[in-house]
Amino acid sequence: MSTPFKAVHQAMQAWVDAGILAGASCALLSGADVVDRHCAGWADQEAGVALREDHLFRIFSNTKLVTTVAVMQLAEQGRLALDDAVERHLPALGRRRVLRPDATRLDDSVPARRSITLRHLLCHSSGLSYGFLDPGSLIYQAYSARRVMHADSSLEGLIESLAPLPLTFHPGEQWEYSIASDVLARVVEVASGQRFDRYLEQAVFAPLGMADTCFVIPPDKQDRLTIYYAGASRSDPTAPGLRRLAGSPFPRAYLTPVARYSGGGGLVSSLPDMVALVRSLMPGSPSALLRPDTVAAMMVNQLPAGVSIGFPTVGAVPGKGYGLGGAVTLRPGPGDPPAGEGEFEWGGIAGTQWWINPRHNIAGVLMAQRQMGFWNPYTFQFKRLAYQALLARA
Repeated sequence: MSTPFKAVHQAMQAWVDAGILAGASCALLSGADVVDRHCAGWADQEAGVALREDHLFRIFSNTKLVTTVAVMQLAEQGRLALDDAVERHLPALGRRRVLRPDATRLDDSVPARRSITLRHLLCHSSGLSYGFLDPGSLIYQAYSARRVMHADSSLEGLIESLAPLPLTFHPGEQWEYSIASDVLARVVEVASGQRFDRYLEQAVFAPLGMADTCFVIPPDKQDRLTIYYAGASRSDPTAPGLRRLAGSPFPRAYLTPVARYSGGGGLVSSLPDMVALVRSLMPGSPSALLRPDTVAAMMVNQLPAGVSIGFPTVGAVPGKGYGLGGAVTLRPGPGDPPAGEGEFEWGGIAGTQWWINPRHNIAGVLMAQRQMGFWNPYTFQFKRLAYQALLARA
């Protein structure tokens, strides 16, 4: 155990011992150099399979970073521009309407003040929704009725499903986590002339050596997929105890082909592959896929003054803006590292997490498989301890 990172490793083992996680793996970077890697616990705790670096994880919303890189590549090539109206690429999404406040019917709407742009989609200020984050809402009911979230419709079919539905706010004026990254995946298909998964393989995965990142795991790798667990209590993330989840997010997910290659949450990946992706975004990286000015722009808050990110069950998160593909820490909050200002980060609902702080030229990746693991207390502890260890080396 490397001494500077002892506290990080001990914390990871403590999460396993306390029944918070079955297992976790991490990597820490200083510049483009990986200075620590560690695995703790189990890929399958009931079978006693120890977690290894080559195990595969459902990375859910970590997929959004991959989609963002694809969009930014096409922007650098001049095949699209971030301030393009979305209808330039997807005509069906032009002439949007917006629900009135407190609307009880979908037709209780007004014309949108402006078009959705690709920038709005990248920073979740488009007025689109995810629906499931606010069960019972009018837009949730509409998304459910049109099967917006279902993997059995293609990306092209997704656009057809969204076309008649109103937005929840005028584009560019608020923030709501949404299906926008799946819309961007379809934009990538149109702008590149390739199916989304094939574009990613050629332009992102192959150049970075991300051989284990995919939408469907090949049969010879399926035994490396970690078990997905749920905590003992949805309301108390610190309650000990885990139970195996079967058929989540749907039966045979990631093991059999699906119609939709989700740009918002469809990928499986490994610790080394996620490290390769994050490393490519570090200043001076020898494996960079994007120009330095493009990467810097991704890490700048894109939201209007006074707008922060937030979720229906949590409310606003003061001090957090959103860049192109991830949140930006404008002012560190109580759970953040004190030196976290300027951090660019996001994660998946099953507890996979990445973060980059360009101010300190450090980064981290944490991989776990626990339902509702995004911004779980263990992720905040990991980041605080990682910052302490990395900055102590400087």
